[in-house]
Amino acid sequence: MSGKKIRIGIDVGGTFTHAVALEHQTYEVIAHAVTPTTHTSKLSVSEGIIQTFKDVLSQTGAAAGDVIFVAHSTTQATNALLEGDVAKVGIIGMGHGMEGIKAKSDTAIKDIKLSDNKFLYTEVFYYNSDGADFTVDNIQKTIGELQEKGCSVVVASEAFGVDDAKNEIMVTETASSMGIPSTASHEISQLYGLKVRTRTAVINASILPKMTQTARMTDESIRKSGISAPLMIMRSDGGVMDISQMRKRPILTLLSGPAAGIAAALMYANVSDGIFLEVGGTSTDVSAIKNGKAMIKSADVGGHSTFLKTLDSRTVGIGGGSMVRVKSDGKVVDVGPRSAHIAGFTYLAFAEASELDGAKPLWLQPMPSDPEDYLVMQNPAGKNFAVTLTDAAMMAGVVKPSDYAYGNLENVQACFAIVGEVMGVNPIEFAESILNKAAARVNLVVQKLLEEYALDPELVSLVGGGGGCTTVVPWLSKTIGIQYLIADKAEVISAIGAAMAMLRDVVAKTVVNPSKSDIAAIRRQAIDSLMDMGADPDSVEVQMEIDNQKNTVTATATGSIQMENQEFGRRIADDKLLLQKAASSFKVSENNVALVCASDGLKVYCTNRTEKKLFGLLKTKRQDYRVLDKYGVVKLQLHDGSLQATTAGRAAKEIEEYLQSVSTYNDAGQVLPEVFLLHGNRVVDFTSVIEHKQVMALISVELEGARADMPVIVLIHNR
Repeated sequence: MSGKKIRIGIDVGGTFTHAVALEHQTYEVIAHAVTPTTHTSKLSVSEGIIQTFKDVLSQTGAAAGDVIFVAHSTTQATNALLEGDVAKVGIIGMGHGMEGIKAKSDTAIKDIKLSDNKFLYTEVFYYNSDGADFTVDNIQKTIGELQEKGCSVVVASEAFGVDDAKNEIMVTETASSMGIPSTASHEISQLYGLKVRTRTAVINASILPKMTQTARMTDESIRKSGISAPLMIMRSDGGVMDISQMRKRPILTLLSGPAAGIAAALMYANVSDGIFLEVGGTSTDVSAIKNGKAMIKSADVGGHSTFLKTLDSRTVGIGGGSMVRVKSDGKVVDVGPRSAHIAGFTYLAFAEASELDGAKPLWLQPMPSDPEDYLVMQNPAGKNFAVTLTDAAMMAGVVKPSDYAYGNLENVQACFAIVGEVMGVNPIEFAESILNKAAARVNLVVQKLLEEYALDPELVSLVGGGGGCTTVVPWLSKTIGIQYLIADKAEVISAIGAAMAMLRDVVAKTVVNPSKSDIAAIRRQAIDSLMDMGADPDSVEVQMEIDNQKNTVTATATGSIQMENQEFGRRIADDKLLLQKAASSFKVSENNVALVCASDGLKVYCTNRTEKKLFGLLKTKRQDYRVLDKYGVVKLQLHDGSLQATTAGRAAKEIEEYLQSVSTYNDAGQVLPEVFLLHGNRVVDFTSVIEHKQVMALISVELEGARADMPVIVLIHNR
């Protein structure tokens, strides 16, 4: 194997830590290692990370110099907040002039309740930053006093510190000189809103010591292995950042586990519109993908808003190991939330057949706080075996022999036959009723995501990941009539996502009525951040968003650290195959699909559709579009759209006129449709921007420096 470049991804789950090695050019999984997550080790979760890293590297036979990328997700920040394992934070607030009174109030963040009897504790000191007592000597004294009160980390936050950060920097540099970790609010967010910015900085600071220690131990161990590639950590929005960024902003790792899975759904499974369901033994994380992007939301901690953007991942207490609550007549009361893993029971499917000899149904209370109607099989020796969702899915024929969740079918059939006889029910119908109950709970979340993000059910697929995905996703698909796919190597999908993830950073600023130069400057800052992390300049893409209600401009930059082009093991599709894939996506025959235009790396296909209303008396023709890349991957799906093809040299004039012609007008003025810009191999999403001049400014910035004859396409969809 030596001489072949590899990427290593590590997913730190609540129960197990998985690592995979991917061949760099093809993204083929060539090794996989697993170990229990080491929550209680003196090295914390880093011990499990290090162990799986060494194991997977050993399996490949690769030399240390062959490893070009290492990234891991982590549950540590999330767990620290859930469990109250956080440092006490000393806040040094600052302000002056008329704003001083409000700044004093906004920086006085009180103790934050994290969960029952778990708090993030704070101490607050405020300075008039124009006052004579605002000196380094006095700041040192204040930090000393905060230490005496039990604070082990400091936050510096000043009104309008995002515009002029010198005072915040003075405080953090003073803390650093005293050996005290610190966070400046402008490092966490560049948005106005002092109270929320300070609160976000406080949460970040509270996990800073623990996260930094773990990152240092992990990094040192990997360096001792001879690896020179930088250690990357998954962010909560699906990208990765380097360890220097993590040391400043560990808060960005919240929910990085689910984010790793959805990164793989986007890049490995090539999902453009879908609901991603990552199913473990205890729970299912459900996320939405629209137009090739994961849906992001602002995170709340302890019921308080923050400026942290995280993947919108929603957890349902349904997993492959979910135990079943049943009445004596066989009626299923519920599935979960108690799992066999937590209860300490073995699944029927994974028990030794001899252990189940003579086993009989029994109803019990797995844990003291649980109901007393969970169903198990108990053998004559008094050992209990859980009846789980996995067992039901196998009994119903949903889980196949090739699936990761498949176990001993004879065990399951024998036990379900006994249960059926005792309760007077058909074993297969009983299994299906368990699946229906579980699917109904998961479907509640799926329907909410479909509605909230206006996802078109005709375009969406259910995408299964995680070792237990076949116990949930196929039956849910059958129940609600949405097509599904199970990701390749689903059981290690999050580790694959970590290995494949792109560098990412987000710059958001408060700007009223942003000009083209404002937009360009924020875009440049996001690009520079990635350059500092070692991104290949040719790989960097920037997504711009403008929110006129909040007066914010956001630039999200993604890029790769590798310096050569990658083909990801995919063959370039010929015209015939591209047409077939487009027709398959449209669900029509190839005769009804036409190639309408192309950029240098993308092709746009169209099919006509007739909508009938009023019992067929009214007929309206619609054009549906698919954008495919050279490998045949569907990058964008649009129902009821239109387009304008032009060149970079003519774009300003022709796109301006086109957008005017497709806009609608009401009492509020011009209503711009959703706009997508295609050039090269990029699909740029401007759907969040609703003002004509701002879209044109963004397009101008995006096409800056492009050759005049470069093909450019604008696709629109009416809001």
